[in-house]
Amino acid sequence: MDVFRFGLRYWKKYIPLSLLSKLFSLLAMVCDLAIPLISAGFIDYLINFDPADPPEGGGLLGFLFTGGLGEPQTWELFCNLALVFGVVLGARLLFLYCKNVTFQWCGLRMECTLREETYVKLLELDGETISRYNMGELLTTMNRDTIIFKELYSRILMNLFDSTVTIVLSIVLLSTLDGYFLILPVVVTPLILFFLIRYLTQARKLFRAIRDGYSDINLDVQENVDAVRIVRSYAAEEEEIAKFDACNERVRDLSCREVRLTAKYNSIFLAFQQIGYVGTVVIAVFLVLNNAIALGALTAATTYVTKIISHITQICRSCFMMQNQLVSGGRLKKFLTEESAVPDCPDAQLCSAKPHIAFRDVSLTLGEKQVLKHIDLDVPYGKKVGLMGGTGSGKSALLKLLARIFDVTSGEVTIDGVNIEEYPLEQVRAEYAYVFQDVFLFSNTVDANVAFAHPDCTEEDVRYATDVAQATTFINKLPDKYETIVGERGVGLSGGQKQRISIARAIVKGAPVLILDDASSALDMATEKRVLAAIKEHCPDQTLFIATHRVSSVMDCDEVLFLRDGEIAERGTPEELIAKDGAFAAIWRLQTSDGQLDDSSYGAGEE
Repeated sequence: MDVFRFGLRYWKKYIPLSLLSKLFSLLAMVCDLAIPLISAGFIDYLINFDPADPPEGGGLLGFLFTGGLGEPQTWELFCNLALVFGVVLGARLLFLYCKNVTFQWCGLRMECTLREETYVKLLELDGETISRYNMGELLTTMNRDTIIFKELYSRILMNLFDSTVTIVLSIVLLSTLDGYFLILPVVVTPLILFFLIRYLTQARKLFRAIRDGYSDINLDVQENVDAVRIVRSYAAEEEEIAKFDACNERVRDLSCREVRLTAKYNSIFLAFQQIGYVGTVVIAVFLVLNNAIALGALTAATTYVTKIISHITQICRSCFMMQNQLVSGGRLKKFLTEESAVPDCPDAQLCSAKPHIAFRDVSLTLGEKQVLKHIDLDVPYGKKVGLMGGTGSGKSALLKLLARIFDVTSGEVTIDGVNIEEYPLEQVRAEYAYVFQDVFLFSNTVDANVAFAHPDCTEEDVRYATDVAQATTFINKLPDKYETIVGERGVGLSGGQKQRISIARAIVKGAPVLILDDASSALDMATEKRVLAAIKEHCPDQTLFIATHRVSSVMDCDEVLFLRDGEIAERGTPEELIAKDGAFAAIWRLQTSDGQLDDSSYGAGEE
């Protein structure tokens, strides 16, 4: 019920239109249930009419046959009945069309809303929370689950309404023909419900397993799209194909189990339907032979009993499908109700255009690991800060605290003396132009990637940014220059080219604080030197954070922090650290002795 109530939050705005759809459905059902009575009138008053023994009453529509539309066994009555039959049938088709259009429109709108909200939630959640979901799970939630869950409200509830109303009306109409016709539905219904309960118990477990199987397939495909170069370079295509085949075969086997389960219980329900039909014919024949009912009532009664049992079966099928939808709804509910570990602040307070940043006794714990310990740092606007240290020393984590990608465990990060948690997230993140060590480019043009922060910026702004990032030369050599589609995640560009586009993207943003998180690791020394020199020349007043493994990258910084195991092991200007003859000085000598050595020469790599 929790999942159902959760879905009602999204469906309630469509309830008025949904009620209109149900009105159309009700009118269509009335027309549908009137057709057997009209057919019975054809038989009793046109084909099998005996003036010496006329049928009694004629049922709910008897007024049509006893003078209302003409005398029995006349062409007048036949033509009028045929006209009524055609009008009723046409009205039923019209009402069904209106019903289908309205409830499908409601369902598609709900699906669209669910997909939008899951996407917004994905962007709102912090990295630690998102990491609890694999990519396959996220893709399944945002696509397959939204489609399946909306079916519960747009289609299944409609089916249950149709079936329930049809059963009730059919019982009422049967009782007007003869009470004996209710015997079979009363006997058969408990048996159907017994098998339905067993059916649903097995179905929910099976649907949950099928959904997990599709998540595994999505994850495997996504990983191979992202890692296509690695797979090919290791000649691991056969292993990856085998892994995908295993996931695919598991879904196939589960789907086959679903087919077998559905076929088994559909056969059982169909058997009850046939028993109801044959039994009704037997009862009706007995009543006709004993002159208890007219011959036309026999055809109407068998139709209504068949409808009752078939709609009971339809309810069973709908309940079966509901298990799949509740599984998907449960996953959607879990994702959409996740609380971010980095909550937003609704305060309208604005950040300064020249922020003064400070770390006050900051510590950070992720999971069970303490990543940062008692960090104190004062960064007035315009200061250049370098961060160095080995793998896992905490450089990237410290920088991510600035934009609240993580929140501190203790202590505080402030802007102009105010804790950043008191600013709106959008305001805090607008202060930074962030270049991550893991470069991501969108499947779009070079121009669109550079202008990502300001899509409406001028062509001159883009050219200026690529000049600063030393990217103009290689961009002009691309097939379509700035209009070249770089491909998913920048496939077709080298690591250094992608890094320079990423730096240009940060330049276009024009934020007061520029953060380079190992952003030049793929560049050669000469290019890196030109990039940093251009940034210093064109962005002289901006605050700059540089996390790197290269001493050359931080030699112009006002202060350098050398981190070890999340703590500041050394700090000072580059000259002061060299004079201290500590870890920084050792790396400086190593990287400047016999030419530039490999980045990993002192045990540091990308974090």
